Amino acid sequence: MDYTAYSDVEEGRAVVSTSVVRFTGVQARPKTDLLAVEEPLEIQLGYSSSGQRLTKSISVTMRTPGHDCELASGFLLTEGVVNDVIDIADMHYVGDSAPRDRNQSAILEIESGEERNTILPYQPGRNTLRVELNPEVRISMANLERNFYTTSSCGICGKASLLALRTVCPPRTANRFSIEAALLYKFPELLRSTQDVFLRTGGLHAAGLFDAKGALYSVREDVGRHNAVDKLLGAALLADQTPLRDRLLMLSGRASFELLQKAVMSGVAMVVSVGAPSSLAVRVAKDFDIILVGFLREDHFNVYHGIEHLTGYIEQGGEIHHEITN
Repeated sequence: MDYTAYSDVEEGRAVVSTSVVRFTGVQARPKTDLLAVEEPLEIQLGYSSSGQRLTKSISVTMRTPGHDCELASGFLLTEGVVNDVIDIADMHYVGDSAPRDRNQSAILEIESGEERNTILPYQPGRNTLRVELNPEVRISMANLERNFYTTSSCGICGKASLLALRTVCPPRTANRFSIEAALLYKFPELLRSTQDVFLRTGGLHAAGLFDAKGALYSVREDVGRHNAVDKLLGAALLADQTPLRDRLLMLSGRASFELLQKAVMSGVAMVVSVGAPSSLAVRVAKDFDIILVGFLREDHFNVYHGIEHLTGYIEQGGEIHHEITN
């Protein structure tokens, strides 16, 4: 199966125009503004159980259309449903006249003569995506639903969330990632410069994968920060690049438990965010040995775990401890 067929970039559905009144001081003038599109995506799972082929809806998320197959794949990876690209047999939109040809690109073709960013009309059937697992993949729907609940960290204690994550996470090897501290300062601008929809709308989160030399490999955007990460990690899964032991995950916002959970499940070695980490995110970083950096700005950042993996810095103001306190 050619998994490159699932890049499904529908740029025309990512933005829409609207009329606004722009105020400058007390002067008002009509203008046209661009908005990031937000639409629901239902993810359905096709799987085998007791000799039967079953279908179940497992998630509905509000997302920016585009990269939907990557979003679904990343979600299934980070929730422990799939571990490898070979677990996925097929993906198609429910409502399509026929499943997608595995040998054709899923990129939406825009008619000749139109610009790449032309606003496309709403397309019925493009908001429900079915992921068909290979028959050999065994899942327990009861365990699956319980994992979705416990790893969401909503309404339960952090201890239960960490326990659930330890239960479903794949084996992790020793973290051997190392990076020069000064390189981190370049990442926010590199990430912003590739955010096409954000530059036009100012309304999207982004996630990017970097290597230890500071090279940016891929970027994904979405109105939901979790979705941006799922799209990014799903692209890596479909390209058979996981686990991402030699990659750094850059976040345009804060680092929450859920995002560190996704880093754990994909094998990411380091997470860097421009915002603050939560207390539970720091716990995950410590428990699973993920290098965690927060509050990355033009001239400063905080290291919450993994200082020994950074090089090229000068210690000032006392001894720097390699382990943070609880």
